[in-house]
Amino acid sequence: MDMKLVIAVVHDEDVEELTEQLGKSGFGATKLATTGTFLKQGNTTLMIGSERGKEDSVLDIIREVCRSRKQECTTPLMPSGATGVYIPCPMEVTVGGATIFVLDTDRFEKI
Repeated sequence: MDMKLVIAVVHDEDVEELTEQLGKSGFGATKLATTGTFLKQGNTTLMIGSERGKEDSVLDIIREVCRSRKQECTTPLMPSGATGVYIPCPMEVTVGGATIFVLDTDRFEKI
């Protein structure tokens, strides 16, 4: 069977609805807990197997569920000349959305 592997890194807030929608559409997923490097917030990486030609349906579901949004967070900044002193600095960042990789799969087995 000719397969594709969709790897999607999504925000933790989106993963429950996303896996529910994927399941309703007949797509299974394996979840891996991951952490982003910029905000140090939780992400989930989903590995989704799809028959070739059906990967666009997976991508449509991800696009529908995983919308980016603005969120305020506080990042520690070190003022110049100060050592070991951090000043919290509020900033608005974009979170959510998804980072997606679609790979050809040479072999797929479900045991």
